[in-house]
Amino acid sequence: MDIVDLHDPKRVDRTPDDIQVLFSSGSFIQDEFKISKVELRLYLEKNDENLGDYSLITSFVETDKGTVEMVYDEGFRGEESLKRATEFLTANLGISGLILRSIISLRGKTS
Repeated sequence: MDIVDLHDPKRVDRTPDDIQVLFSSGSFIQDEFKISKVELRLYLEKNDENLGDYSLITSFVETDKGTVEMVYDEGFRGEESLKRATEFLTANLGISGLILRSIISLRGKTS
């Protein structure tokens, strides 16, 4: 099962502008889910002359029971928004929160 947990799934119906892989070893188990990949994906949606790029950053979690893509952050975040989000997540143990949110979403859609 593939879940796109966004109000408007068409926003991510294309190749991301950039991807940061946070985890890809495929050996992590959370509850009954085997996590094989965790990514942050950047979609640049528009550009404002004064504010710069409007960034949609999503989390993407791939498990043995499906994938989940959901909004992590969005807005006019300036240059290198994906790099800063990645650094924040890895420095503050945020990856486990992303995985847990994704598993909750998968459980909710499959039950």
